[in-house]
Amino acid sequence: MSGGVDSSVVAAIAHWHGCETIGVTLRLSDSEAAPARAGACCAGSDIADARAVADAQGFAHYVLDYASAFKSEVMEAFADSYLEGRTPVPCISCNQTVKFRDLLGVAQDLGAEALLTGHYVQRLDGPAGPELHRAADPSKDQSYFLFATTAPQLARLGFPLGGLDKPTVRLLAEHFGLRVANKPDSQDICFVPNGDYRAVVLKLRPGADRPGDIVDMDGHVLGRHGGLIGFTVGQRRGIEIGGQAEPLYVIRLESEANRLVVGPRAALAVQTVELDPLNWLAGPIPPEGLEVAVKLRSMAPLARALLLGGVTPRLIFPDPQFGVSPGQAAVCYEGERVLGGAFIRAAV
Repeated sequence: MSGGVDSSVVAAIAHWHGCETIGVTLRLSDSEAAPARAGACCAGSDIADARAVADAQGFAHYVLDYASAFKSEVMEAFADSYLEGRTPVPCISCNQTVKFRDLLGVAQDLGAEALLTGHYVQRLDGPAGPELHRAADPSKDQSYFLFATTAPQLARLGFPLGGLDKPTVRLLAEHFGLRVANKPDSQDICFVPNGDYRAVVLKLRPGADRPGDIVDMDGHVLGRHGGLIGFTVGQRRGIEIGGQAEPLYVIRLESEANRLVVGPRAALAVQTVELDPLNWLAGPIPPEGLEVAVKLRSMAPLARALLLGGVTPRLIFPDPQFGVSPGQAAVCYEGERVLGGAFIRAAV
């Protein structure tokens, strides 16, 4: 229970159905590392909201201090990724570690049958066991952020909101008399106040804003940057170099040389994407590859690709893709089903 409307409704539904329900809220940060603010899922007031919902409904509620684990496994990994020239997705790392791995351990210690969350995604029973599917409401679907869920984890997880839309969830919150029924959704990364991720990286890794050269595709120096942590592949704003024949975009970040490589939009086009090891939730990938639909960013449209397995999995796209950034996730779908995915290692 994060203290928001979604997880509160899930808990209320479970309790209403007669399940022995235990609410668990994770304290993920301290005020020094991530100041509490409205709309942040780890703000101190959210713990009070979660506890108030549990008290009003009449089920147990525990608050577990995971600030240390969250800082080391999510926040510091986030900062290190930027130093390596990657663009991380910390919500995926959080789901991989403290939310599913650790919370499932807590559920097992409590003797619970299942861990229920307020994510908008569906767990459906398939011929070979549980499958992960996109939410019924495309505007709320969170399957991209859950691709790293393993098959054993999926067997013990439940997502009661996957078949609903947000207005229906808020109506249910009103029906149950939850004080969070009209609480706004959290929008930003919970430990990044006001969306200023650069400030968070600098706090965790002082000196990460080391200046360096901005170069063109041929290596000619065009100017200076104020730290690679301020840039990501495909970015146009902030380069601040004029007098060029066409607008400049960030093509890649060379962390070892501390160089920012820029060029025209056409230089962003890639047709092969190399991946880190896959988390695969479907059957074996044929030697000749598997045709899939792929999301390369959380808000990107699906794109057709051929997935090749092996030690270094690859995606080959018939149509060029733009702005593919190492560190983001490539999530593979077949219709509404999540087949699996991996973090992007490199774009070729």
